[in-house]
Amino acid sequence: MMESKILLNADRMAVMIRRMAYELYENYTDFDNTAIIGLQPRGVIFARRLHSMLQEISGNQNILIGELDVTFHRDDFRRGSEPLTPSVNSMNFIIEDKRVILIDDVLYTGRSVRAAMDALTTYGRPAKVELAVLIDRRYSRELPIGPDYTGEQVDTRAHDKVKVEWKEKSKEDCVWLLTAEGN
Repeated sequence: MMESKILLNADRMAVMIRRMAYELYENYTDFDNTAIIGLQPRGVIFARRLHSMLQEISGNQNILIGELDVTFHRDDFRRGSEPLTPSVNSMNFIIEDKRVILIDDVLYTGRSVRAAMDALTTYGRPAKVELAVLIDRRYSRELPIGPDYTGEQVDTRAHDKVKVEWKEKSKEDCVWLLTAEGN
């Protein structure tokens, strides 16, 4: 049985996402030669929200946005007994020499981000890749990968889970920490 605790409510999430959008704007200003890429499936909603805010803040309605599935680039995709169902890639541009901002909801072991960097090479060689995450589970890394932009850092144990809910998929925006009872 898991105990649950809200880490972030909808209001805090909204403020955090807006702050991250302004931080990106400070570093990229016009977003020329830049692409926002959400990692399927959970980073896509976050990427769309950031993209919308960045268009509003910068006045640039032509900021590139893509959705990248990393299923078959993961180092563990053959380990399960069930066949995997990948999400759809939506990348109608080449990233050759572009600045890329990968967007995901939670950074945990770093394996999804490593897989994303492999998957990116299908679309060209970027000039630069940065990572923006809503939640950084900072003491759980298996690979030397860290975010450039972070909404919130959370200290968790190995058996804990961090679950991000988006109003587009559930009833409201919130982030939950799920812990096994007795841990």
